[in-house]
Amino acid sequence: MDDRRSILYHYTDFQAVDGILRCAQLRVNNVLRMNDSAEMRHFMNRLSSAIAARLSREGYPEQAAEILALFREEMKKEYSAFAACFSFRRDDAAQWERYGNQGRGICIAFRRAYLQKITGGALSLQTVFYRDDMAGHPMVEAFCRLVYAGVPLSGNHPELRETMRDAWACSVSFKHPSFSSEDEMRLVVAPFGAGGFDIRPCYHVTKERIKKYYPLDLMDMCRKIGISMNDLIAEIIIGPSSTQSLAIFQDYLHDNGLAELSNRVSLSDCPLRGPI
Repeated sequence: MDDRRSILYHYTDFQAVDGILRCAQLRVNNVLRMNDSAEMRHFMNRLSSAIAARLSREGYPEQAAEILALFREEMKKEYSAFAACFSFRRDDAAQWERYGNQGRGICIAFRRAYLQKITGGALSLQTVFYRDDMAGHPMVEAFCRLVYAGVPLSGNHPELRETMRDAWACSVSFKHPSFSSEDEMRLVVAPFGAGGFDIRPCYHVTKERIKKYYPLDLMDMCRKIGISMNDLIAEIIIGPSSTQSLAIFQDYLHDNGLAELSNRVSLSDCPLRGPI
């Protein structure tokens, strides 16, 4: 793995970072709060077209028509998925403004290899796909392999349903090409149709609405792969517009059993500043 791609940066606010560090809990939130359902459905539409076009070129016109019919039926269903967002961009002005409380928040750097190890089942780590043309997307190959293997494209064949579930999960990691500078990965929970997913959803009630999320127990996940939170987190950066004292934040880490991380905290070098 390219060293420049080995770290994933999660920009957030201090309330969320307290949950991650002190409570060892990473919340994956409803993706509809990040990009609306139209993007997920746009992905599925373009994906089905790309699969059908390839099958037609390769001499499978009947299967191409079946794929289009299959996706049309699939699009009638309602799906909800959840994600936590990361970027490969360290100390980035756009990330601070959009996701780091306008620069007043904080950024936690996670080691990508360890995040990858904690995934499985309904939990996956996905690179965000920014292209409108889906011809090069891995899911095109996945569906074509089913056709080559003679898997029926109707009914509830296990391989077909699993591949369709994976396609919906990938739709969570699709964004318009104009966002490509974000250089993002997402930790995705796609609970629809996934057996063995034993994390119960939680609900946060506000004055205006009820929000659903999944709490990932980072301590337990680290323990299962034989590492600690100190191994998972590479560094912590305090935002360029934050008034947070570096010394007090280091005390906070030390007093919450994360003394090793206190030596990995720094202030942002980004020239972004808050309003005067």
